[in-house]
Amino acid sequence: MSEKTSVLVVGAGAAGMMAAVAAADSGADVTLIEKNSKVGRKMMITGKGRCNITNNCTPDVLIANTPTNGRFLYSAVNRFTPNDTIDFFEKNGLKTKTERGRRVFPVSDKAADVVDTLLECLNKRRCRIIQGTANALIINDGEALGVKTEDGQSFYADRIIVTCGGKSYPRTGSTGDGYKLARQAGHTVIPPKPSLVPIVSHTEFCARLQGLSLKNVTVDVRSVKNGKCVFSDMGEMLFTHFGASGPLILSASAHIKNAAAGEYRISVDLKPALSEEQLDARIQRDFGANINKNFINSLGELLPHKLIPVIVELSGIAAEEKCNSITKKQRTGLVRLLKHLTFSVDGFRPIEEAIITSGGVKVSEINPATMESKLVKKLFFAGEVIDVDAYTGGYNLQIAFSTGRLAGTMN
Repeated sequence: MSEKTSVLVVGAGAAGMMAAVAAADSGADVTLIEKNSKVGRKMMITGKGRCNITNNCTPDVLIANTPTNGRFLYSAVNRFTPNDTIDFFEKNGLKTKTERGRRVFPVSDKAADVVDTLLECLNKRRCRIIQGTANALIINDGEALGVKTEDGQSFYADRIIVTCGGKSYPRTGSTGDGYKLARQAGHTVIPPKPSLVPIVSHTEFCARLQGLSLKNVTVDVRSVKNGKCVFSDMGEMLFTHFGASGPLILSASAHIKNAAAGEYRISVDLKPALSEEQLDARIQRDFGANINKNFINSLGELLPHKLIPVIVELSGIAAEEKCNSITKKQRTGLVRLLKHLTFSVDGFRPIEEAIITSGGVKVSEINPATMESKLVKKLFFAGEVIDVDAYTGGYNLQIAFSTGRLAGTMN
């Protein structure tokens, strides 16, 4: 079977759907090939199912929050800015809201509404969606002509846009298919590795605290070798059976270059709103209110129940010690512990659990003004398949939308 269309998009995720919309708006006939039975599978799980659409910031701020090849995005992000993304969804009937850290979500808090909006845009433009897995490019004389699918079909087009994603969350269809296509075209693929990924820690208390979510804490990541701080922010984290996860930890992971070598440690300030002096005064008040009670029974107003036995053990103060007999030295040590609950960084969870893949098609082989391959004519790349990744906060989806929009725009 052989078919002809103007633009062929391989992968119907965020970048692919936006590329298809842009191509259709440019007057092209568009076909998307998607391996899943439904489009936007990965978008459905982003932002804890709420979908952090973008970050309400300037292009320069987005680039500054993209540590891997951020400057490559200058044209794409300035051509289709975060404000343009917000306007796009608003004009297509999806109301948005901006929350802490400039994170933009649908008012409904439903990722499905974001995907449905994009799907409706495709349908209105009569873009065809075909379920299938593209496993080879059709290339002749340095020019991309189409793709072949696993079931033996060939699809031809005037422009081929590869938006297959990376290798994170493979159950959503991100299994590295785009890397195979890129290599076939002669492109260099920077080896993929996890980014925005949970951290493994062998520190004993992490597993004991499994399931404990801490809100409004400050996480500080420092080099063991020189004490240099590489990340610090306030927000939410979660202890797990393997170590730690949650928004703060995922953000921190992007700053940790070698997690397996034990070169970093994480310190959690459980009470960042209080100085050490203020926290000491608070503890003295609690001790005064529980003056004849055991130490372990005096912390209920200060700490989550699950955390209390761990803090008591780490403090070195006997659980049965009466509050009225705790010394100033012991109290000072307790204050420091609550301001610096520290655990080791001993590795990352597998790439399959990462939110974003770091690595991908080498950006020096892609024209940043068009997203077209410098090696093969009429072949374009967009989204996570490219070696560009940012911190958490809506930046990565914006990169997908911006690069997809640019790749799909017919000049």
